[in-house]
Amino acid sequence: MTLDKRTTIQFCGFGGQGIVLSSIVFGSASVIGAGLYAVQTQSYGSEARGGECQAELILSGEQIGSPIADEIDILVAMSQLAYNRYSKRLRPGGILLLDPDMVDEGDPTGIKVFRISATSIAEELGSKISANMVMLGFLQSITGIVSKMDLLNAIRSNVNPKFRELNNLAVQQGISWAEENYSAIRV
Repeated sequence: MTLDKRTTIQFCGFGGQGIVLSSIVFGSASVIGAGLYAVQTQSYGSEARGGECQAELILSGEQIGSPIADEIDILVAMSQLAYNRYSKRLRPGGILLLDPDMVDEGDPTGIKVFRISATSIAEELGSKISANMVMLGFLQSITGIVSKMDLLNAIRSNVNPKFRELNNLAVQQGISWAEENYSAIRV
């Protein structure tokens, strides 16, 4: 995926899934590794854990004048409640990444849907809390916005050292899932 224009990615789910961390890591990889401009915003529900959570990341090859986007290009949905709320912002022709164990997307039309069993994959690694990194690996693989190395470097810079190995494995599993299930597709 080349960035000739602004690209907006929204990560959504519930508190405790690493939604905000996902946007920070992908944004850092985009700025430091890929040389893009980025702006990130986030919001949480009033609950400490389990409440709604979302983070929006705008990327561009040029300076970004506004941190607000009316539509999003890519939605990464990791809970049903968040999907129900934010899927309406996905532009026609946009991309939806979802965890089918957590989200029933119904029958969306006019968008590209990718189903990644991120929570199940993360549980196989020993911690479902790394599902967000599985999604990031998948996102990296199908978009090519950042390189795998840039993503791993951003994890090293933004993740607690005690979780780095697990997160690196989760990213690799997301990349492998993309290669095994969507090998011919790059958006």
